[in-house]
Amino acid sequence: MSGHADPAPVALVVDDDAALRRVLAIHLRAHGWVPLLARDGDEAVELALGAGPDVVLLDLGLPDLDGLEVIRRIRASSTLPIVVLSARQAGADKVDALDLGADDYVTKPFAVEELLARMRAAVRRATPVAERDGAVVRAGALRIDLGAKRVHRGDDEVRLTPTEWAMLEVLVRHRGRVVSGPRLLQEVWGPSYRTEGHYLRVYAAQLRRKLEDDPGHPVHLLTRPGQGYLFDA
Repeated sequence: MSGHADPAPVALVVDDDAALRRVLAIHLRAHGWVPLLARDGDEAVELALGAGPDVVLLDLGLPDLDGLEVIRRIRASSTLPIVVLSARQAGADKVDALDLGADDYVTKPFAVEELLARMRAAVRRATPVAERDGAVVRAGALRIDLGAKRVHRGDDEVRLTPTEWAMLEVLVRHRGRVVSGPRLLQEVWGPSYRTEGHYLRVYAAQLRRKLEDDPGHPVHLLTRPGQGYLFDA
């Protein structure tokens, strides 16, 4: 009986360093990826929205557009996973990138195996899976369909990135119970994430802006200082 192998995942590599693009392309091919290469921000946005890659690997220091602007333009119309790969190590740069909708942030220099693991995790979060529980959860004006992975606020659908959805889904499935920061990091990003507490703060703020009537005084997505996060339906 013949079967069809799944198509190889496609990674869009955006970096103005031609040597690094070539090295990454070699490593990606060796690990079963199909690389697409872009040298600047305009080309990156065009390929991200037109070629349909599975993940974008994005350097922030580009010759035309700042990488943060590239994230902003992609996020205006797509929830495609974005992993930032940058020499910028300042905490503010990481928070800015995550706040605009990046799914992860890897600093240069990097270990190839770690980068590949983070890319796989980002793609996994964006890939539909067989649903264990198709429940619809209502919380005030929110209607959260766990089976369809969709959220409505009143009559309007709220567009979430795969990572925003992953965090919300964990909290909604444990609704009424506090989920600790380390457990939330592990369930959303993976077992190698233990200390990236700023990821949780940034994504909680993004979810509140999209879901709460008053993000500064949330009633559904709550922080319990020293304990973790809670979804109160």
